[in-house]
Parts: sequence; structure tokens; C-alpha cells
Amino acid sequence: MSARIISILCAVLVSVTCAYAQNTKAYEERVAVLEREIGILDKQISANAARSSNLLSELTMIRKQIANRKELVRAAERQVRVCSDNIYATQKRINRLQERIDTLSVHYAGLVRSAYKNRDARIWYMYILASDNLGQAFRRYGYFRNLSKEIKDQAVRIEKAREELEAEKAEIQKLKKEAEAVRAQRQKELSSLQKDESKAEIMAGRLKQDRRKYQRQLAQKKKEVEALNKEIERLVAEAMKASGSGGKASEIDYTLAAEFSSNKGRLPWPARGPVVDGFGQRYHPVFTSLKLPFNNGIDIALSPGTDVCSVFDGVVKQVVVMPGYNICVLVQHGNYFSFYCKLRNNAVKAGDKVKTGQKIGTVDTINGETKLHFQIWQGQKPQNPELWLR
Repeated sequence: MSARIISILCAVLVSVTCAYAQNTKAYEERVAVLEREIGILDKQISANAARSSNLLSELTMIRKQIANRKELVRAAERQVRVCSDNIYATQKRINRLQERIDTLSVHYAGLVRSAYKNRDARIWYMYILASDNLGQAFRRYGYFRNLSKEIKDQAVRIEKAREELEAEKAEIQKLKKEAEAVRAQRQKELSSLQKDESKAEIMAGRLKQDRRKYQRQLAQKKKEVEALNKEIERLVAEAMKASGSGGKASEIDYTLAAEFSSNKGRLPWPARGPVVDGFGQRYHPVFTSLKLPFNNGIDIALSPGTDVCSVFDGVVKQVVVMPGYNICVLVQHGNYFSFYCKLRNNAVKAGDKVKTGQKIGTVDTINGETKLHFQIWQGQKPQNPELWLR
């Protein structure tokens, strides 16, 4: 077998191994995110059950947790398939290499037997002396001189390639077992989570039985949401009006606005955690015809004491306190605005310039729930934050 063929096979093996490593890294990173979110949700659910009578909130978090667990199982299954495909491809290469090795072994065995039979140096000398001319004599001499070395070198190269492939095969089989173990663990988690689904159904039943109580809670929530929305609209309109008044100090920084806009989909998260309440119009999970208050932002479940940070450079326009939302901070980025609510304390004040990633405050725990309410506005129009965050 030529060195070129072996080098090609090794190059292919290296490229496949690198691709597998990249897939494995992506899988591990995604699993880490999901497990971190599940950990946050576990704490939220326990705290909510202990200190809050908001069954809807608990039901929402459990369903989000179920979704994360299912994604973990799907991710593990995908990883097992990737691993199996790599094992199959590697085995095919090993089989082809083995066929070549077997063919060469037969040929080499013949050469070795021939060399053994003619091991007497006098026979070799006679064969060289019997050459028709000096050129043929040199060629025969070169052949005898290089034959043994070539056989040995080729055998070493083939053996090395076979060892490398066998080692990679063993490693991939090991990874497959690990991936299968991960899948089995995820399926076990999903099975245990089915108990939580039953618990969620019990909650839904309790909500149905106590519809009047829930409707009172919902009415109160609507008042809080409406009050927050009106206040944000007022603050944004006030900021835009002040910027358009002609005063140099209050002019809109359109360069900053353009930078903010160009980073759509790449803004850092104000804090890392699962989104448990999305943007837009939603309906009650039990009373499916009942509209919930329109959400101008998103709600992110966090661990108690988590820092909340600015998503971009800007200027703090207002710090206000709202019922149900505690401390709220409005940051202006040209004609864009980011709004951070449900803070326990604020690390900035009106007029402060902030940088991307700078601490705005610390998230609060309200009625057993530790969530950040976050909004992004373009002028006086609310945006879906998930489309802006990376």
C-alpha cells in the first residue's frame, strides 16, 4: 500500500473526527444551557409552591420545564445518531484498509519466502554478476538493498494506520456508549417529569374549580400590566418629545440608534434564564378562550440575587416604582429603549450613561417568583425582545 493512500485515509479520519468533536461540543453546550434553565425552574417551582398562590405561574413554569426536558432527550438522541454514523463510516474505512492489508500481506509473504530461499549471499552475488550490462547490475543491487527495508517500512505504515483506525473506532464506540447513557438518563428524567405533568393537570383542575378566584387575580394582574404599559408609553413619549424639542443636549443619538439596530439578533441577554412568558397576545392554558394581558416584553426566570445588565450602550432616562413590578429602569439608545422591571434595587440613576453589560440592578423575588420583566421599544412601538437578543 502506498504512503499516499494511507495519508488520504488518515486525513479523512481526522476531518470526520473533528466534525464529530464539533457536534459533541455543540451538544454539550446546549445540554449545559438546558440543565441550567431546569435548575432555575426547579427552584422557582419550589419557591412558588411554598410562598405563592399563583397556580397559573406554577403551571407555566412546569410546562416550560417539561419542554426543556423533552429537548434534552431529543438532543441526546441526535447525538447518539451522530455517533452511530461516525462508527459506521469508520468501520467501512477499517474494512477497506483490512482488505488492502490482506492483499499486501500475501504479496509480502511471497517476497519474504523468496528472500529466505535465496538468503545465501553467493546466490545474490551471482544474480548481480549475471546481469547483461552494468545498468542492470546496479538495478538488481538496488533492488536487493531496498527490498527488505521497503517491506519493513510498508508493514510499519500499514500497522500504524490500522492501529490509529482501531483506536478511533474504540474511542467512538466509547462515545456512543456515553451518548446512550445520556439518552437513558434523559428518558428517565422525562419519565419522572410525567409526574409533574400530572401535577400540572391537578393544578388545572383546581383553577377550573376556583374560576372566580382566578378571575379576580387576573383582573388585578390586568390592572398592573395596563398601568405598566401606560407608564412606559408615557416615559417613551416624554423622552421622544424631549429629544425633538431642538435642545442640543436632548437630541436623539441616531448614530447610537443605528448601532443598536445593526445588532438585532446579537444583543446580550440582560440575564441568563429561561423565558417563561413570551411577547404578544397569549391565552390562558386552561380557559383557552380567555385572553391574558398583552405582553409588551418577555419574562425571564432567574435565580434570586441575579444581576441584571444593560443590553447596549445608552443613557438611563428614568427609574420608577410600579405596583407588581417593583423597581423599573428605562434606558435610551437613540430612538430605541430597553426597559428592566421587577428589580430589588437599582445600580444606576436617571442621567447615568451605561455601557453594554453594565449592571442595572438586582432581580427581585415577588410573591415567590424571581423573574425579570424585559422590554425593547423602537420609538413608541414595542418589539419582541427574543428577536433582538442573541
